[in-house]
Amino acid sequence: MRHFLLLLLLFACVFTACDTTKKAAADDKSISLFNGKDLTGWVNYGREKWYVEDGMLVCESGMYKEYGYLGTEQKFKDFDLTLEFKQEANGNSGVFFRSSIEGTKITGWQAEVAPKGQHTGGIYESYGRGWLIQPIPSLEEMLKENEWNTMRVRCVGDEVTTYLNGIEMITLKDEKIGQADGIIALQIHDGGGIKVRWRNIRVVQL
Repeated sequence: MRHFLLLLLLFACVFTACDTTKKAAADDKSISLFNGKDLTGWVNYGREKWYVEDGMLVCESGMYKEYGYLGTEQKFKDFDLTLEFKQEANGNSGVFFRSSIEGTKITGWQAEVAPKGQHTGGIYESYGRGWLIQPIPSLEEMLKENEWNTMRVRCVGDEVTTYLNGIEMITLKDEKIGQADGIIALQIHDGGGIKVRWRNIRVVQL
């Protein structure tokens, strides 16, 4: 009898675990923006290097040492974006949102991705007002150098919040951002000597 009860308990635990896993999968409304194989769904702007290696998306300075962008084909207005990045060499990059690109001139806003002390998670408006907000100095330590970091950018209406490794970096309310719509784009900074790896790029449309 005791063994029978133990078997019933084990079966109940397995059933509950399976049910919880199915529920979590059903509740996950995110879509992957990167398939781990090629650049399907993305557009390369500029002449810098964007390629796939070992299931990771890599941006790397080429011979031209110019700005470069890899933008989504799809536009996103209200969204919750999560991705992982690992900086190699000078990791000056960024995640643009509600943006448009002509050549290598981008209109929109950047959640900064940069070496420690250079305001990762802050919001910069390119070809416009410049820095709109930077994380407080103590939060600069949230960046893990030469390791994988998780960035989250949540944009709803005129409010943007960024997180780095689970810690809120900034929250910004801005009327101009609230009026905009556009693509999500990854950046490689000009100047050369830059290499950043990206993976697990997922977004939920809100």
